[in-house]
Amino acid sequence: MIKVSVVGAAGRMGRRILYLLNQDQEVSVVGACEAAGSSALDSDAGVLSGVGEIGVKVSSHIEESSSDADVIVDFTIPSATLDNAAYASQNGKSMVIGTTGFTKEENKRFKAITGNIPCVIAPNMSVGMNVTFEITKQLAQVLGDDFDIEIIEVHHRHKVDAPSGTALKLGRSAAEGSGRNFDKVAKFARRGAIGERKEDEIGIQTIRGGDIVGEHTVMFIGNGERIELTHRATNRDNFAKGVVRAVKWIDGKPPGLYTMRDVLFP
Repeated sequence: MIKVSVVGAAGRMGRRILYLLNQDQEVSVVGACEAAGSSALDSDAGVLSGVGEIGVKVSSHIEESSSDADVIVDFTIPSATLDNAAYASQNGKSMVIGTTGFTKEENKRFKAITGNIPCVIAPNMSVGMNVTFEITKQLAQVLGDDFDIEIIEVHHRHKVDAPSGTALKLGRSAAEGSGRNFDKVAKFARRGAIGERKEDEIGIQTIRGGDIVGEHTVMFIGNGERIELTHRATNRDNFAKGVVRAVKWIDGKPPGLYTMRDVLFP
């Protein structure tokens, strides 16, 4: 039995992760954590997620919520994830992380902190989305420079980072497939007299509104034809199912940083 704690337990993703972890016979939820001041503190994590009482109280201290855990699941914000990763590293805990929005400096710190533990980190844990990453890479490789690449991402009005980590991953997948340096060719905004589109650009445009869970479209635009690859998430269960899969995969793995590609395409 894999013992798991969830940090960010009261969030949209945290609740669904808790729910689906509690449905799996190979997993036991032993802890749940939320930020100080959260209205969810001291509530039962099972009641919070809709499965009924499980005898696990939501705590504001990761030391309390995760002391018995084999794997810590973290869907929070970069600053909190860095603190949680430090705890995991010091105590030999595996991690599954879905936090996005890291700066380059935060990402550098994260890699240094987690060097001695097994950790899956991915901007999107949906199985379908990770297959989309692979298809994007393959299409970019085959189509080459004859097709312009544009990405449109749409999320709910409460999402705090833009572009989404998923859109950035799609951009990097397209860049890898087409042999480009994403950091040099990514174009995140267009306004005014900007001149003609450069051939190697990879454009990423952001839309926010309503309660949209997540929608990503990669457009390969040629002369006289266009290929559109779209993934639409209509609820959060597809992400949470990927988390459960990652939890069961990472347990017992050697130290290192892994992605959902490692989980799905071993």
